[in-house]
Amino acid sequence: MLDWITNIITSSGYLGIALLMFSENLFPPIPSELIMPLAGFTVTQGKLDLQLVILAGTLGSVVGALPWYYIGKLVSEKRLRLWIDKYGKWLTLSGADIDRSKRWLNKYGKATVLFGRLVPGIRTFISVPAGLDEMPLIPFVLYSFAGSLLWTALLTYAGFVLGNNYQLVEKYIGPISGIVIASIAIALIISFIRRKRRQ
Repeated sequence: MLDWITNIITSSGYLGIALLMFSENLFPPIPSELIMPLAGFTVTQGKLDLQLVILAGTLGSVVGALPWYYIGKLVSEKRLRLWIDKYGKWLTLSGADIDRSKRWLNKYGKATVLFGRLVPGIRTFISVPAGLDEMPLIPFVLYSFAGSLLWTALLTYAGFVLGNNYQLVEKYIGPISGIVIASIAIALIISFIRRKRRQ
């Protein structure tokens, strides 16, 4: 996969980065943790501009979030769950992903879209409950843009700083993501317990 990503970035530049990040949102097994650090490394070689790389990655990511948003908006949750139960394994999806994303959205509101874009495993699927909840398009795009900008800037800058060792980004992002997801899960559980006690 790394060779394929490298070839697209080398041959297509900013457009290639945008297309890869668009695809990463549609097909989660394509990792942004490889795409953007590699693009950041390419900047160190003088082939691309850092700001334009971040912008291309961000735009690709936001446009890639829109199909999931419209799926949530146009398809009932029941039908979506049936489809995911049948075919979701090919995209590493499960009904639990929808449940987790919905809990986030119910708990934290629209800001969930922004913060959800920063968490691997959630970032793609947060668009679905936003659509199911009929979140207006403009706030969805703005929050998605802000979250995607932070995520792509972080990954790109890490690749830029690490240079030839850009692949280390994926190695360290994985455990950090696990800690973030675990922390959020604990916070949700504590909040749930407190609410039950109050009731």
